[in-house]
Amino acid sequence: MTQEELDALMAGDLDLEEDAAPEDSAAIETDDVATAEDVTLEDENEEDVILAPPATKEHQVVSQLDDVTRDSEEKAGEIFDALDIVMNEIEGALSSLSRAKDISSDFETLFKTLCEKFPHIDRFKAAKEESLELEKLVEESSSMLQNANDQILGAMDTMQYQDIHRQKIERVINIMRALSKYMSALFEGNVEDEKRVKSARHIEGDTHTEEVISNDDIEALIAQFGGK
Repeated sequence: MTQEELDALMAGDLDLEEDAAPEDSAAIETDDVATAEDVTLEDENEEDVILAPPATKEHQVVSQLDDVTRDSEEKAGEIFDALDIVMNEIEGALSSLSRAKDISSDFETLFKTLCEKFPHIDRFKAAKEESLELEKLVEESSSMLQNANDQILGAMDTMQYQDIHRQKIERVINIMRALSKYMSALFEGNVEDEKRVKSARHIEGDTHTEEVISNDDIEALIAQFGGK
């Protein structure tokens, strides 16, 4: 029995014997069919339904975005520190190679002079050729290290985009926080929630609900009013 039938009964406009009328059975069957159709439609559209996650700590979006910006900034700082150390090592290697180039040039001059004074000694000629090859290797190594240094500088410039991404995320966070404060202010009330009257489960016009009063409850209610 629905709330409308209960109101009619209390007003004396409805007979309890009408509960077994065929039209009531037809109405129940109609409700059952409608419910089945609703379930079918729900099953068909189940994949399209997007369920909101529970409001627990692991689903706090702003907190997660704060973690992303903090962690990415820390990792970017670590990468910059590592690249800076590598660049310092490259600078030291280039300085050492520059000194090695000067030494190889001195050896070339020395063995060139020895070859002129002792042309019959083949070892001096071989040493002269080796000094020339050493000088060439030093130049090639210096060039590779310089290219590596340039690549590191390019990587550091690319890492600057991380700061731009952080600023974009922070802007999203600020917008979300502003919307949250706006919604909180919009729904602010003068009455505390604990002092509010509880909402009724069912009101006039509700359909397809199983939580309606039964005939036994109606008879008990009538008996209670009759006793008074």
